[in-house]
Amino acid sequence: MEIKFYNTLTRKKEIFKSLNKLEVTMYNCGPTVYWYQHIGNLKAYVFSDFLRRTLEFNGYKVKQVINVTDVGHLKSSDAFGADESGEDKIEIAVKRERKTAREISHYYFNLFHQDLKKLNIKEPFVWSWATEHIKEQIELIKKLEEKGFTYKTSDGIYFNTSKFKNYGNLAKIDFEGLHAGIRVSMREKINKTDFALWKFSKPEDKRQQEWDSPWGIGFPGWHIECSAMAMKYLGETIDIHTGGVDHIPVHHTNEIAQSEAATGKKFVRYWLHENFLTFKGEKVSKSKGGLFTLSELEEKGFLPLSYRYYVLTAIYRKPLDFSLEILENAQTSFKKLKKICSKIINDDKINEKYLKEFQKAINDDLNTPKALSVLWELVRDEKAVGKYKTIKKMDEVLALNLLEKEETEMPKEIKELLEERQKAREKKDWKKSDELREKLKSLGWEVRDKKERWEVEKV
Repeated sequence: MEIKFYNTLTRKKEIFKSLNKLEVTMYNCGPTVYWYQHIGNLKAYVFSDFLRRTLEFNGYKVKQVINVTDVGHLKSSDAFGADESGEDKIEIAVKRERKTAREISHYYFNLFHQDLKKLNIKEPFVWSWATEHIKEQIELIKKLEEKGFTYKTSDGIYFNTSKFKNYGNLAKIDFEGLHAGIRVSMREKINKTDFALWKFSKPEDKRQQEWDSPWGIGFPGWHIECSAMAMKYLGETIDIHTGGVDHIPVHHTNEIAQSEAATGKKFVRYWLHENFLTFKGEKVSKSKGGLFTLSELEEKGFLPLSYRYYVLTAIYRKPLDFSLEILENAQTSFKKLKKICSKIINDDKINEKYLKEFQKAINDDLNTPKALSVLWELVRDEKAVGKYKTIKKMDEVLALNLLEKEETEMPKEIKELLEERQKAREKKDWKKSDELREKLKSLGWEVRDKKERWEVEKV
C-alpha cells in the first residue's frame, strides 16, 4: 500500500519513495538542552515517532538520527531570527546554575530522555551531540569557503545567501517584502538573510565551550551542526527531515542552503513539519500560558500516554489547542479504550478489513484521528473477529500499551473494607455487605459478586 506525505518543499502530498527500497534515512531536529522540555516540545517527538512507526509498519527499516544542541544556539536579538547575535543558551544556563556546560546539557537531556521513555518513543539510530562533531562542522565550513559561499566579519564567518540560487524556496520567502517596516540590524552582513557558520569568541564572554579553527577560537553557529551531522550519518541526500513549523523560514532554510551549496546535491527529499501546541489559540509559552512539563502533568493526575493519545487525536500539520480540561477528556477516552481492550480475548486471528482501513489512514499523511476512529470502530463492533491481534498490530504504531494490563496498587483503606465485607458475607450479613459494596464504589472500586467468589476493579 502506497504512503503519501505532505512535502513542505512542494506544498502538496506526494507518494513516498525512499532512495533505498529497504531503508529510510530520517533526521529529526532535537532539543537544545539548556532547560526543561515542555509538552509543546514533546509533541514533535510523538509526531516523529509515529512517522517512524508508520514506515516500519510498512516494512521499512528506519535509520533515524536526532541531534542534541549543546552549543551554538544563540538567544538572538536579530529580527529575522538568524541567530548571529545574543548569548549562547547553554552559556546562559552555566551562569544561571553555576555548573559546567556538560553538567547542564546532560542533566536536561537525561530528564528529556526519561520523558521520551514515558511516551513510548523509540530510541534513534544515534543521538548526535553538536559538541562531539566540531571537526565535521569545521570541515563543512571549509568546503563552503573553498566554493566561495562565505565571508568574514569581525564576529564570525558568514554564509552569503545571495550566492545560493534557490535560497528561501522551502519557506517561499518574499525577498522584496522581507520584514517591511521591521528594523533588521545588518551590522557587517551583506544580506539580511546571511547567517553565521562560525562565531568568534569574545574574551569578555568567558565561554566554557570554544574550539580552535582555521578562522580563530570560537564555536559553530546553530544551523551548521544539523547539516554536518545529518550528512555524516545518513549521506549527502536524505529521505526525510522533520521539525516544527517555526524551523521552516530560518533553520531549515539555512540547512538546505549550506548543505546543497557544499555538495551540489539535493539535501532532503521530503520535508515534514508539525504544527504548534496552542493555548487559547496561541503557541504555548510562559507568557501566554498552557506550559507544563510532562512531570507536572503527572503530578496533576495525568498519564503520560494520555498525552500521547491526545496528540494523536489531531492532524500533525494543524495547531492543537491545549487545556487541562481538554486533556482530561482525552484521558477519559483513553482509559475507556484501555479498559475495553483489556477485556478482549485472543482468538488468534487478524481482522484484515479493519487493519487495512487502519493502514490506509496512517499511510494518508499520518491521519491519526482517522486511525483512532478505525480502532474505536473495531473495539465497538460486536460481530468483529480477530480483535486482539488486530489491536496488537495497530498498537505497534499507536504505542499506547492498549493490551497491557495495568497493576493497580490497592490502598490500605480499600483492603480493610474488602476484608470487613468478606467477614460480613461469611456471617451472611447481606445488608452490611451491600452497604460496604456501595461505599467501595463511592471510593472508585467496583465489587462484582460471582457464584463462589467476588472480583474487585478500579473504576
